[in-house]
Amino acid sequence: MKAIYQSMTSRVILVLLAGVVVSALITLGLAFNERQRMIGQFRDYHAVERLAQFILSLESVEENVRTPVLSAARGMGVRAEQAADGDEASPSQSDLAGMLERRLPEGYRIASTPTRAEDCDFSRRPHRYRQGEMRPLCESMLVTLPDNSRLRLTVMPPRPPPIAPRGDFAAYVILFILSVAILAVIVARMTMRPLKQLAQAATELGNDIERPPLPERGATEIRQAAAAFNHMQARIRNHIRQRGQILAAITHDLQTPLTRLRLRLEKVEDAELREKLVADLTAMQGMVREGLDLARSMDAAGPMQRMDLDSLVDSVCADATDAGQDVTLEGSTGAALMARPIALRRCLTNLIDNACKYGGYARISAACESGHAVIRIADGGPGIPEEEMKNVFEPFYRLEASRSRETGGTGLGLTIARNIAEQHGGSIELKNLPGKGLEVTLTLPCST
Repeated sequence: MKAIYQSMTSRVILVLLAGVVVSALITLGLAFNERQRMIGQFRDYHAVERLAQFILSLESVEENVRTPVLSAARGMGVRAEQAADGDEASPSQSDLAGMLERRLPEGYRIASTPTRAEDCDFSRRPHRYRQGEMRPLCESMLVTLPDNSRLRLTVMPPRPPPIAPRGDFAAYVILFILSVAILAVIVARMTMRPLKQLAQAATELGNDIERPPLPERGATEIRQAAAAFNHMQARIRNHIRQRGQILAAITHDLQTPLTRLRLRLEKVEDAELREKLVADLTAMQGMVREGLDLARSMDAAGPMQRMDLDSLVDSVCADATDAGQDVTLEGSTGAALMARPIALRRCLTNLIDNACKYGGYARISAACESGHAVIRIADGGPGIPEEEMKNVFEPFYRLEASRSRETGGTGLGLTIARNIAEQHGGSIELKNLPGKGLEVTLTLPCST
């Protein structure tokens, strides 16, 4: 559930769905309360109308024969009787009494009176609730007719309307939630699709700076974001290209004076001095070559082609063995990938050279794990301190213990290898082996 909620699309769907459902429930509750109120008002009006007609009908009945008529009112849910001398009006008038008085013509007076214990015996229906207030089981009123005769009416409140939902209510609720969910999914996809495209473009930009620009279409905000992304891509591409050109130009232009310097050093008569100067010059030429390789590793403009990774790894290992390095290979990835073969060969060569140079040997294992080609290169060297793991990928950074000038290290091998791996959508990780040695793991996305 946590993984689902981490998705922006899922969050938008859940928020939209919850918001609409909660709003619908609030609206339904308000509508239901209003319905109950309107039904209650209608029933009160109907009850008042019925009582008014009954009271008005008494005008045509002689006072001495009203008793049978009053007894017949029980069929209408009303107890009607002549008021006793002890019946007193209440200080306040109830709502029903007020409505009845307003309905009757002038000359009729309606007053509320306390209800007696025996008044409600003729009906034992439950109390009625309306708008959160409880109405009594029955209500008594004193009615003064135009001839000043008084009646006592005990009225049973109308039965409340049923509140149980219809049988198909659940089906309507399910249909409503499904329709809202479908709408939420559509809205979420419309909203998140441009963001996913932007995220995908950013990922591809890290692998290929020359990727096509994003199409600038859609809503105004999306077009602005796409235009900003394309502008950023163009600036990064120009910056990388200019930096690579500057580095390549400098290192290339250094080759000519270094070559002339080597020729002139051959004329130095002191053999010991000549040997030292030639060693320094060789180191400088190595740094120039590494600089050229670094400039090339920053340039991802070369063509990509489909290649068999196992064949490339086997070829690099064979070349290393022919050069006298202690290299063994186990396993295979069985994978093919789109790559720049020359650059990827340079990456593998740098990693194997480092293992043999600083660890004495290279034990290589290849496998396919979770859709990625994984190549592990282990050596028997002293390893790298944990706090230096990130620093060794920086250009020209060398560990004093093993990457000294005497070993020929320039501090660019891992930098070049990492640049090439990242251009292919991969990564390089370092891990010290238990006891002794370092393991370099090259991971590349591939297809089998």
